[in-house]
Amino acid sequence: MADQSAIDRVVKSLHWLGHDCFRLDCSAGSVYFDPYELEGGPTAALILSSHEHFDHCEPKDIAKIKGPHTVIVTETQCAKKLGAGVKLMKPGDTLEVAGIKIKAVPAYNTDKQFHPKENAWLGFVVSVDGVTIYHAGDTDHIPEMTGMDVDVALLPVSGTYVMTAEQAAQAALAINPRLAIPMHYGSIVGDASDAEKFAQALAGRVPVRILKKER
Repeated sequence: MADQSAIDRVVKSLHWLGHDCFRLDCSAGSVYFDPYELEGGPTAALILSSHEHFDHCEPKDIAKIKGPHTVIVTETQCAKKLGAGVKLMKPGDTLEVAGIKIKAVPAYNTDKQFHPKENAWLGFVVSVDGVTIYHAGDTDHIPEMTGMDVDVALLPVSGTYVMTAEQAAQAALAINPRLAIPMHYGSIVGDASDAEKFAQALAGRVPVRILKKER
């Protein structure tokens, strides 16, 4: 686990761009998770796309931040939409890009069929600047979360296609990060009340920070 000052430093450089999309500005450059509805932004050193759904793997959004040296990491179905030069991962795989350690972890539904386990879609655990960040992708509370050794957990909270706020709180307790940040609301499904419910459910147990949406 990282010390609190390192976590605070990294989180200050973490920008929520809506839905499941984040940009992390770190020593290796800008890292984007699930680019969606972008107006632009710094050129990406690394893009991580969790699965092929349009709100997580959209070629037009990726084109806005892709440069000649950008590395894109994703799963097979998303890669088919993006063309050549994409690095593939499946759950359990590890990879290092520009000093950033990446582990692909499972992301799937347990009580709905939007994200079947057999699709081998992804969450990502990224180790950067001494801090480990878990971007859960589109998932329910799954057994693989228990005891996950991460500093910061980015968790979907909107329900419908992913965990509800209450289920996400239970997932956070299983993961036990130093900080939990809600995502997957405010676009397509869910709203700010889901983030607030998530924070309230974890009060006094897991620290939660609700990030302001940026553009």
